Amino acid sequence: MTPPALPRIAIRYCTGCRWMLRAAWMAQELLTTFEKDVGEVALQPGSGGVFTVHVDGVQIWDRAADGGFPDIKLLKQRVRDRIAPERHLGHSDHSAADSGQ
Repeated sequence: MTPPALPRIAIRYCTGCRWMLRAAWMAQELLTTFEKDVGEVALQPGSGGVFTVHVDGVQIWDRAADGGFPDIKLLKQRVRDRIAPERHLGHSDHSAADSGQ
């Protein structure tokens, strides 16, 4: 039996806005955090101010609809919720309320 394919994350970014470095940094963060849980993180050039993140075709972030760029902590939580909901992300799961701030 073939094991199930690992999830694919796609980050679509606007080339005209010069958001490739931001997209690449987020891809690196996701690959580091989910190195055994994802099959790939793809960077997809786009236009028109686009910045979206999809996990297996399901949109989890849209810059226009969600009001800007995701904080990396929030992005990791949304990815985790799609691919490994039982997984704890360590410090990325703690809020300011958890630390008494």
